Parts: sequence; structure tokens; C-alpha cells
Amino acid sequence: MENAINTPEGREWLLGLLREREVTVKFTKKDGSERKMLCTLAENKIPSEKSPKNSGKTKSDKALAVFDLEKQSWRSFRFDSVKEIDFIMIGK
Repeated sequence: MENAINTPEGREWLLGLLREREVTVKFTKKDGSERKMLCTLAENKIPSEKSPKNSGKTKSDKALAVFDLEKQSWRSFRFDSVKEIDFIMIGK
């Protein structure tokens, strides 16, 4: 079954969420095990020394690099491996 995140609209929706807040993503790793990762792309939640640098990497429509808030390091997951997304709505 195709997951809803592994579509252009799903990827954009998830990117928008990650740019605004902390998101817990549950996904299947390459080794087949499941992982839950609390992650973000919100600049105000990423330590300045860990801020993304435009390294010239090409953007992939298969995987996404995010900042793992628990490991304080950059990690990535494949869109087609996402099982669950959890986040808290924040009123503005």
C-alpha cells in the first residue's frame, strides 16, 4: 500500500510541518527495524553550530534529512518508509 507521505503533496505537507514545529516520525529503517524520531527543520530549534549549510547536496524526493532533537544530530528517513506522524497543533 502506498503511503500518503510518499506523494508530492504529502512530502510538501510534511516539510511544512517540520519547518514549523517538532514532529515525531515513525518509520522503518533499512535493516527492517522500526524507529521513532523526534525531529524538526525549524531553524529556531536547531543549535546554530548544527545549522544546515548549503553543502550542494541535491534534494531527493525519496529521502529527507531532518534534525534529530534527541540525538542532536542530522538523520534521514525515506518517505516510503514512514508509518506514522505525530505532532502537536500550536495556536498562533
